[in-house]
Amino acid sequence: MTTDLEALGQAIKRAQYRNHRAADAALREIGVTLVQWDALRAIDRMPGASGHDLAVATFQSDQAFGTLANRLVARGLITRSAGRGRRLEHTLTEAGRAALESGRHLLGDVLRELFAPLDETQRQALSQALLVLTEDT
Repeated sequence: MTTDLEALGQAIKRAQYRNHRAADAALREIGVTLVQWDALRAIDRMPGASGHDLAVATFQSDQAFGTLANRLVARGLITRSAGRGRRLEHTLTEAGRAALESGRHLLGDVLRELFAPLDETQRQALSQALLVLTEDT
């Protein structure tokens, strides 16, 4: 039997959509969106990173990340400072770190619920398959 690759792609997209909707709903409790929280997470993982590096890490264009960063600065969640040349380096503020940690707690529940239908063996197999599919990116 041959796997219907179109259906497989759609199933991945549906799972991602379900994850994003649930995460956005949970993060509303702390006043951030999933896109904002993802930016905070990237800045935490890559302190002092440029806007371009953070845009790549968060699957956004440079322009979109710049607009997002301006909003995060205005909300007091990050700071930007001059780096080498024209580079702006991004850092979390205490408020940004608090939002990140609060979001981690909320999203832990979301992810446990999302993956609840799978046992541990299935979770490991899914994780391994997705790593194989994304190892070049």
